[in-house]
Amino acid sequence: MVAQIVLAILLMLVILLQHRGTSLGGAFGGEGSVYRSRRGAEKFLFFATIIIAIIFVLLALINILV
Repeated sequence: MVAQIVLAILLMLVILLQHRGTSLGGAFGGEGSVYRSRRGAEKFLFFATIIIAIIFVLLALINILV
C-alpha cells in the first residue's frame, strides 16, 4: 500500500515535469505540429513515466488479487 502511494506521487511529479509547448498557444492545443525527437532529460522523463505507470498498475492488480 505504501509503495502505491509513493509510486502515485512519483508518477504525478514525472507527469508534471514534462512540459511541451509552454506558450499560451500550447496551453490551448495550438502547438506547432513539427516532428522532433526527445532528447536528454525529456527522453528520461518519458520512459520513467511509462515504467512507473506500469509498476503502479501491476501493484494495483496484485493488491486486488491478494
